[in-house]
Amino acid sequence: MKTPLKTTLLAVSLAIMCDSHAQTEVTPSANPEQLRSDANPDATGTPIPEPEWTQLHGYVRYGFATSRKHSPACYKLAGAVTKYRFGNECDDDASLEIVQKLYHADDGMSLTGVVQGEYNGRGNRVPGFGSPGTPGTMRMPQSYLQLSNIPNLPGARAFIGRIKYRQVDIHTIDYSYWDPAGLGAGIENLQIGQNLKLSYALFIKDSIAQSHYAPRHDLQLSGMYTNPRGELSLGLSFIPQRGNIQMPDGAYQPTHAGWTVTMQHIQTELLGGKHKFALQFGKGPGSSLIGTGALTQSADFKAWRVINALDWQLTRDFSGMVDAVCQRNIAPGASQTWVSFGARPVYALTRHLKAVLDFGHDRVKPDNGATRTLNKVTTAIVVGKDRGFWSRPELRFFYTHAHWNKATQDAAALGDALSDTGVFGAARTGSTAGVQFETWF
Repeated sequence: MKTPLKTTLLAVSLAIMCDSHAQTEVTPSANPEQLRSDANPDATGTPIPEPEWTQLHGYVRYGFATSRKHSPACYKLAGAVTKYRFGNECDDDASLEIVQKLYHADDGMSLTGVVQGEYNGRGNRVPGFGSPGTPGTMRMPQSYLQLSNIPNLPGARAFIGRIKYRQVDIHTIDYSYWDPAGLGAGIENLQIGQNLKLSYALFIKDSIAQSHYAPRHDLQLSGMYTNPRGELSLGLSFIPQRGNIQMPDGAYQPTHAGWTVTMQHIQTELLGGKHKFALQFGKGPGSSLIGTGALTQSADFKAWRVINALDWQLTRDFSGMVDAVCQRNIAPGASQTWVSFGARPVYALTRHLKAVLDFGHDRVKPDNGATRTLNKVTTAIVVGKDRGFWSRPELRFFYTHAHWNKATQDAAALGDALSDTGVFGAARTGSTAGVQFETWF
C-alpha cells in the first residue's frame, strides 16, 4: 500500500502546484457528480464517494450544429449571468473522475484520493488540444485527498486539495448558484445534536480566473428539517481584507473585506421530483454571490438573488423542469436587474423516444439604459436510454429559434450572435439546427 499512496500524494501535490497554469474554468455542466446528485431526489447534500477500491465517473457532451451554414450561434443576453443551455451550447465537454481508495483501517476509516481530468473544446470540431483550427483545453478541476468513516465523527469527512465542494445548480440554465469550490481544506458534515450538520472549509483560490490568492472561509449549517422531506441550509462565505494588491497596469490598490450569505430550502419527492428555493446576499468581494469576487470592490458593491427551480416526473411519460431567477447587482454607476424564467417539458413517446420543448426568457434592466430582452425556444426529438428527465445517454436532434430587441443588439459584443456584426447581421432573430449527444455515469 506504500507505493500507490506515495504516487497519489505526489499527483495531488503536482496538481495543486500547477493550479496557476491551469486553463480557464469551463461551464458547470461538466460536473457529473452534481448531475447525479440532482438525479436522486433524496440527495440534498454533497455525495461522499466511498468506493470498494476504485470507481470511475464521467461526463460527455458532443455535437454538431449550424446557423445560416456557419458555426453554431449561442444566444446569451449581455448582463445575464448565464443562458438556457438546451440546443444552445457552442462547446464540447468531457470529464473523467477517478475515485481510488488508498487505505482502509481496521476501525473503518478510509483514505481516498479523487482526481478529475476535463476537456473543453469548440463545437463543430474534431477534438483538438490547441492545434490550429481545433482549440481545446485540458485541466484538472479536482485533485484531493479525503478521510471518511472517521471514528467518533459519523458521516463526516475531511479533505485537502482542489475540490468541487457542496455544489448546487439549476440544470436547465447550467448554473451553479451555490458553489464554494476551490483549492483548500475542510471538514464536512460534523454532527451537531440529532440532525444538524456543520461544514467548514478554508479556500485560498477559486480558479485560474481569480487574479490573486486570497483566503475565503466557508461555513455551512444543514440538516434543519422544516417539514417532511424538506431541508433548510444556511451558508456564510467570508473574505477578509488582505492589504494592497498589484493590478495588471502595475499600480497597487487596497482590498476590502466581503461576505455572502445563503439560505436554501430543498423539498424532495414533490411531484416526483425536487424543488429548490434559495435567497442570497453579498457585499464587497462577496457580491459575486459565488466564491471570491474582485478584491478591490468596496462595500458599495452589493448583490442579492432569488432562485426558484422545480424538476418533476408527474407520470411515467411526462417530466420536466421549470426555473425562475431574479438578481439585483448594485455598483457605482453600473447597477442592473436580471430576471430569467423558463421551462423544459419532456414527453416520452416510447421508452426510448422523447419530445422536448425548451423555452427561456432573459431580461436585463440597467439603471442607466434601455431594457434588453432575449427569448429562446428549442424543439427536439431525443433518442435515449429511458423515459425519465434525468435518464442518460441521450441523442438530441434539435432546432433552436431566438428573438431579441434593439437594446440587446446594441449591448452585444462585437461579433456576438446578437450583435449587428454577428452571423445574423441587422436581423434580430436567429436559428440553429443540430444534433448533440450527452451522457454521464
